Amino acid sequence: MERKMEESTVRDGDTGSETGGEDALVGNVNKLMVSPPGYSGAPRKGHLVFDACFESGNLGRVDYISEFEFDLFIRPDTCNPRFRVWFNFTVENVRETQRVIFNVVNFSKTKSLYRDGMSPVVKSTSRPKWQRLPAKNVYYYRCPDHRRNYVMSFAFCFDREEDVYQFAYCYPYTYSRLQHYLASLERRNLPYLQREQLGLSVQQRRLDLLTITNSDHLSPEKEKKLVFLTARVHPGESPASFVCQGVIDFLVSLHPVAQILRDHVIFKIVPMLNPDGVYLGNYRCSLMGFDLNRHWQDPSPWAHPTLHAVKQLIVQMNQDPRVSLEFYIDVHAHSTMLNGFMYGNVFEDEERVQRQAVFPRLLCQNAPDFSFSNTSFNRDVVKAGTGRRFLGGLLDDTSYCYTLEVSFYSYMTAGSTAPVPYTEETYMKLGRNVARTFLDYYKLSNLINDNRPTHIQSAEVMSQTLDGKDNGVGRDAANKGREKSQGVRH
Repeated sequence: MERKMEESTVRDGDTGSETGGEDALVGNVNKLMVSPPGYSGAPRKGHLVFDACFESGNLGRVDYISEFEFDLFIRPDTCNPRFRVWFNFTVENVRETQRVIFNVVNFSKTKSLYRDGMSPVVKSTSRPKWQRLPAKNVYYYRCPDHRRNYVMSFAFCFDREEDVYQFAYCYPYTYSRLQHYLASLERRNLPYLQREQLGLSVQQRRLDLLTITNSDHLSPEKEKKLVFLTARVHPGESPASFVCQGVIDFLVSLHPVAQILRDHVIFKIVPMLNPDGVYLGNYRCSLMGFDLNRHWQDPSPWAHPTLHAVKQLIVQMNQDPRVSLEFYIDVHAHSTMLNGFMYGNVFEDEERVQRQAVFPRLLCQNAPDFSFSNTSFNRDVVKAGTGRRFLGGLLDDTSYCYTLEVSFYSYMTAGSTAPVPYTEETYMKLGRNVARTFLDYYKLSNLINDNRPTHIQSAEVMSQTLDGKDNGVGRDAANKGREKSQGVRH
């Protein structure tokens, strides 16, 4: 089991970080035992074993500093050394009450929510539910030992010798998890849900498309309203998958609002635009190192096959006179801002500008964690290749294209004095509230019939979701003074 660190990673001239050698890391550590330098005896408890050779794993190198301290290097995105943010790895062979400090030393971003109290998430064999580490155990600082790069250090105490511990940047949502979820939906044989394979990724993973609508209520001669939603074009932005699942869970439920929406709207959802990047544990890129959210203008069928397939479908639907493609929403996660918020496009026509603001304003009423004041509309040149910008130019002036962002860390609600960290459940709750907002947008609330069944799988959670309205005032306090352009790349 014991291996030399040089065998599990590739170094640039073996000079390590002095010459940026961590950029050359190409593989994840594989059951790497890190023992003190010069140690040659039998492995002991407390000689930590690191592993990231699993789905969505990322850890490229570990340097032993002392028995209490280790430097960790993020493996860059495949074929693209520029992006080093996502990490996800396990540690085992621990000693009970062993205290350690882990330094993540080669982030590619300097601005980070770690400055505002964000912390990594952890789980272990005996405690399988992800939890955030206490913020007081996390430090984010410029480090003179690492070319004054920003380093995120966190202290941790292992308490159970037999446990395997797993640490990650944020709650992972893997390709396999999505496949299990979609398979369980299919097994329910819901008449208003259709799952199809829209295409395959470069590594032959499924590109899934869900269609949710009640076809009985859609007359052939009447134009059909269509909402198109995509997520995980950036693979490290795992909160997007929880939001997307929240949308799907609500739309397929027996809640009366969901039933009315299915009667009047067709929802098309692509839950994972970049399945290879997700599987590989990349932060931003596909297998071949492409940031897919810069290639909407001319996606290649062989280099960007998932994007190519989705674009073809949208163009085809846009040319169908029986379909009114009214919304395109691309779901992302944001590494420097709090709350949920949106980006939209800039138009010359003032009336269109006002109409575009309607949906985010309504969402702000339904979702306590959504911030309208952080929502912005731009025509930044570097974003011309994004889904929001490209489709905003392609579709007609009755269509609205948004990027929906949600913080990797937390949200401020009206009246709250401290940020509330997001959980998997509150990310999904935002998704349910996004779906719920279409009822208000299409002015369908008068159709809710008291006789309709209201029970759903998580009735209590859903009722809390739908009642949790506020005016969205207090939540923006934490973001006042932040530059809207701060570290934004979407």
